[in-house]
Amino acid sequence: MSSKEKLLLFVLACVNFTHIMDFMILMPLGPQLMDIFKIDAQQFGFMVASYGVAAAISGFSLAFFADRFDRKKVLLFAYIGFVLGTFACAVSPSFYTLIASRTVAGLFGGMIGSQVLSIVADTFDYERRGQAMGVISAAFALASVIGVPGGLYLANLFSWHAPFFTVGGMGMIIIFLIWFLVPKIDGHLNASEPKTSKRLVIKQIWNTPNQLWALALSAIIMLGHFSIIPYIAPTLVSNIGYKDEDIYLIYLIGGLLTIFSAPIVGKLADKKGKYPVFVVFLLLSLIPIYLITNLVPVPVYVVLIISGLFFIFSNGRLIPTQAMVSSVVTPKNRGGFMAINSSVQLMAQAIASSIGGSILVQRSDRYLENYELVGYFAMVMLLISLFVAKKIKTVS
Repeated sequence: MSSKEKLLLFVLACVNFTHIMDFMILMPLGPQLMDIFKIDAQQFGFMVASYGVAAAISGFSLAFFADRFDRKKVLLFAYIGFVLGTFACAVSPSFYTLIASRTVAGLFGGMIGSQVLSIVADTFDYERRGQAMGVISAAFALASVIGVPGGLYLANLFSWHAPFFTVGGMGMIIIFLIWFLVPKIDGHLNASEPKTSKRLVIKQIWNTPNQLWALALSAIIMLGHFSIIPYIAPTLVSNIGYKDEDIYLIYLIGGLLTIFSAPIVGKLADKKGKYPVFVVFLLLSLIPIYLITNLVPVPVYVVLIISGLFFIFSNGRLIPTQAMVSSVVTPKNRGGFMAINSSVQLMAQAIASSIGGSILVQRSDRYLENYELVGYFAMVMLLISLFVAKKIKTVS
């Protein structure tokens, strides 16, 4: 990997770090926000879903023009809007205002993920793509190690507004990094093949079973993943008696473990094959999912071991998934397809968080019942994804 490629991955990882932190910080803040705004689990799920729905809509719209512009310009436009939306979250005075601000952040945030993955896929060939995806995925771990604990610390020290101000401030710096350090990514504009008409973008995907299987994989993985994630912190506090100020330890330990595991998983996926590595980590991830959603009061160190395994195995199945999904389309049409894929993922996240919230029942003592049912739903979705992933064939 050349120095230019490493620099590009660094900037993209920074973009992912702030983008993921902005999305993730809301979930560990769940117990605080539910108490401050006097809302229940279903309303909190709706708050989480508002970002996903808005992002899905913008991601879908992006598909019609993503491949007609330099990917750097699209990323820069989306990231600036995302930063402004994050500052809007920071100054939101009420539950409904925060939902509106999350919607604005989601409209622009929905464009970011697809462009990051498209840039990686355009820059790195399939044989090296797993390692590159591993580096980008490490930003998730870093957001957990530094971002989420730091955000929770700021929220406890000042207020829940502070983490969003912090993310927005970092975003201002990263805007300049994108401007100065990311090169033009316009090779797809110089392709000899004729450009795909706007009206044919969806038709082309619809008529290509391989791409439909890839979108189905993204959706099913998210249904299994995000039906449980938003409610880990609230159930630990309400059901297990975990302290608000100790929630950061889950993300700190899990993130530290993932920083080391993500690059290893990426290299394994390149060496052993994306699908075999996907299968192994998906099956392993079922263990901590069952334990988390059926948890009884246990010592803190037991919770940290279980959540640490959840982070490692969940991230481990995501890395080969991203590599497989990005391989079903040629560079000429990759931006549009990845935008649709991002839209599908985000809509699935929104649906999953709503499903989880609708299954949970909050008692008068704030205990959340039926979390084990949410876990069973997640495990079924993930097992189905094994068969869907098998259908995907590599194109580029």
